[in-house]
Amino acid sequence: MKKSSLMHTAVLMTLAAAAQAAPLKISCGAVGQELELCKQSVAEWSKKTGNDVQVVSTPNDSNERLALYQQILGSGSDKIDVFQIDVVWPGILANHLLDLKPYTNGAEKQHFAGIVGNNTIGGRLLAMPWFTDAGVLYYRKDLLEKYKQPVPKTWEELTASAKKIQDAERAAGNDKMWGYVWQGRAYEGLSCDALEWVVSYKGGTIIDAASGKPTINNPQAVKALTTAAGWVGTITPKAVLNYGEEEARGVFQAGNAVFMRNWPYAWALAQKPDSVVKDKVGVVALPKGGADGRNAATLGGWQLAVSKYSKNQKLAAELVNYLTSSSVQKMRAINGAYNPTISALYRDPDVLKANPFFGELYNTFTSAVGRPSSVSAARYNQVSNQFWNATHDVLSGKTDAQTSLAQLDAQLKRLAPQGFSAAK
Repeated sequence: MKKSSLMHTAVLMTLAAAAQAAPLKISCGAVGQELELCKQSVAEWSKKTGNDVQVVSTPNDSNERLALYQQILGSGSDKIDVFQIDVVWPGILANHLLDLKPYTNGAEKQHFAGIVGNNTIGGRLLAMPWFTDAGVLYYRKDLLEKYKQPVPKTWEELTASAKKIQDAERAAGNDKMWGYVWQGRAYEGLSCDALEWVVSYKGGTIIDAASGKPTINNPQAVKALTTAAGWVGTITPKAVLNYGEEEARGVFQAGNAVFMRNWPYAWALAQKPDSVVKDKVGVVALPKGGADGRNAATLGGWQLAVSKYSKNQKLAAELVNYLTSSSVQKMRAINGAYNPTISALYRDPDVLKANPFFGELYNTFTSAVGRPSSVSAARYNQVSNQFWNATHDVLSGKTDAQTSLAQLDAQLKRLAPQGFSAAK
């Protein structure tokens, strides 16, 4: 039996055993401090309201988590009331989620309109924004200063600086030092990284939102993936082909990488008292694809949704309202560096003291590039799967970028012969 299947079975058995233990059950992720902070806020709500809530830990890998959710919801099960869902899942899970509009008292108007729009399908508000995300570049301030290297503005500058510092540090005795770590495993995280590379070189967004036609097979996208493949084995360990967010963070936070691409959550962990790199880290926008390119950060983030199969829909919606409120989002921003979805919190002195880069990168967070989930709707998972596999084939040297993207283009056209907007 596959590892993911065993994990799904274990979660389902736990839910079955605790079916009568609490009136509500909520799924929370466990990347970084997610689970700890989720439990903290749920406990506060339980104390205030007198309602018991069971927190269910689900797989960190977003693909495995989605598969588990589809298994639970597809059976019409009421075993989980509140689901933590990715920003690209509302269209995929739409048929199983409750419309929250009757329960929010207009609270969604405080949140970023773009994310609320993303979570609204057919006029139904299927999830409330919990925290937003955008890919950012972490760098070692001390090492750049030591070797008199500027903060890179392009991928080409990053490549050169990473190689120079990596080689010098190894010569000085740190044979574990690498120039750049990121997410290279064949999963949703690689789709996020690769979309940033492609957009930064002005290679489009995989599928054109207006026409619904694939646009990924173009010279700029080829250049982007070829550039990234050149990092593997030179400034990036070959093991990156199996890295997710936490594997990359582990290398960087151990002091063994100059640069890292990750989400904002890694900041709070890098600044912990026991962190090797505490006070040595800077955060900036990801580099441009050459002098004519642009900065590009993939829009991430997670939402809270209520299952339409829940036996306690009103109570579940009340829990969602509390967890996505300004006070809880402020606490999560300060303690875990989770980006709020409420604009006013980016001007909050306490939030900015804990996360100085929130203010500096505000435009990065509010103008992040969306994955083609809206245009591909229920087919997004297939689109992303094909994209990350095509990218992984290039990174691993299985094929070249031009061949791989031509094959991807053909696959996408077979998936939606009339275009994705027409197939919605």
